Amino acid sequence: MPMLDTAAEMLRQVEAAAATVRARLAPCATTALVLGSGLGDLAEALPAAAALDYAEIPHHPVATVEGHRGRLLHGEWQGRPLLVLQGRFHLYEGYTAREIAFPIRVLAALGVRNLLLTNAAGSLNPAWRPGELMLLRDHLNLTGQNPLAGPNPERWGPRFPALAEPYSRALGELARATAAAAGLRLHEGVYACVAGPSLETAAETRALRLLGADAVGMSTVPETITAVHAGLRVLALSVLTNSNDPAAYAAATHAEILAAAAAAAPRLSALLAGVVARLEP
Repeated sequence: MPMLDTAAEMLRQVEAAAATVRARLAPCATTALVLGSGLGDLAEALPAAAALDYAEIPHHPVATVEGHRGRLLHGEWQGRPLLVLQGRFHLYEGYTAREIAFPIRVLAALGVRNLLLTNAAGSLNPAWRPGELMLLRDHLNLTGQNPLAGPNPERWGPRFPALAEPYSRALGELARATAAAAGLRLHEGVYACVAGPSLETAAETRALRLLGADAVGMSTVPETITAVHAGLRVLALSVLTNSNDPAAYAAATHAEILAAAAAAAPRLSALLAGVVARLEP
């Protein structure tokens, strides 16, 4: 995908992508869901959903990582219309933060107002176990990149947006209520976003814990910053796929992380289904 050099070019490319999605999927959803590593099969919950490969959307990045299918779907779930990004993008693939933000800009142009983000993350809290879920309360952007750097089309949002509440309190309350009703254990914490792709050393894990992080991953934060800038409400959930305990440090492979995410997917699906059902039409 070419570098977006000017505000006018950024606007043009987003509008071209949104026009293609409108023509091919005729979306009418105000809620979108982004599925992270190993969680793509949650899209099967949308019966008879219409699908569009990312490669068919002008200027849209394409997924290059195992566990990310690379499709945009439009369907109905829990009686609500929903757009689903089945696969996301990362800095370690070679994309810039602005390029990672592109699909969120397209969603905003399509009228999305609620963004539900999911990811697979390593737990930094020794009391938490792989397979459990965490509601993001806040984050640390440790990537050295920001998706808002560069030209800033005023129609997209202010030059210096506040991030006092990156994750919607109202959507967080929906998630808590859903988890309580379903008997699901839901942790809350701070998510540290690193560039990757190498996993953390024991020393890095200790440092992240000292900074106040409860989980670490390589996604979600660029999308959150972009969504807040665009005025969207954000809910983000992590599947804790492995335990990063520097006192008993054990390496985790990408295959193990994908497997752990897939095993926890039914619990995440139940939580998301309850949240979607509780959203106002």
